[in-house]
Amino acid sequence: MKLLRTIRLDPSDTFVFEKAAEPGEWAVSGAFVFWNADPATLEGKARTAFRSGFLGLGSLGWSTLVQIVDATDDDRLAAIDQLAKQLVAHFGAPSVAEAVAAAEEEIAFAQSLCTQPRDMLVAVHRSFDDSEVREQFRTLRPRHGEKLARAFSFLEVEGDDQPAESVDLLGMVRGEPK
Repeated sequence: MKLLRTIRLDPSDTFVFEKAAEPGEWAVSGAFVFWNADPATLEGKARTAFRSGFLGLGSLGWSTLVQIVDATDDDRLAAIDQLAKQLVAHFGAPSVAEAVAAAEEEIAFAQSLCTQPRDMLVAVHRSFDDSEVREQFRTLRPRHGEKLARAFSFLEVEGDDQPAESVDLLGMVRGEPK
């Protein structure tokens, strides 16, 4: 089986998100974090997390990219347990049983994103359209079988549509409005 782990190819996550995930954490989409928020009113780093972040389960930090990795049944159960504990502690899950059920669904969804080969990177683009949160996932393939070394060595993008939005990372660091 395969699951998603956070990966940090450069330091950008540490300044575009309020809290960056640590490299190597189990990860899920994280869209549920914004369940009670109005995405249209999100600004700055919260908006960046909504638009392009995967949630690291240990830190509850965000990662721009996740990596498809091999996992065992024990790894899957540990990820479910870790997420369930976070749902109770930080998201108001009404009971441990309900938190475990929700965590199982989130991990199953993360697994469904792992259809590509091991070590493939996955990116997300989240939007709010017609009163619904929509997620588009893309895979990034290293050029000509290169090992993961630098963030900018990726050329091929797989997925139907690429988002039309662009992000000014330097402007965000300086606190400039979009």
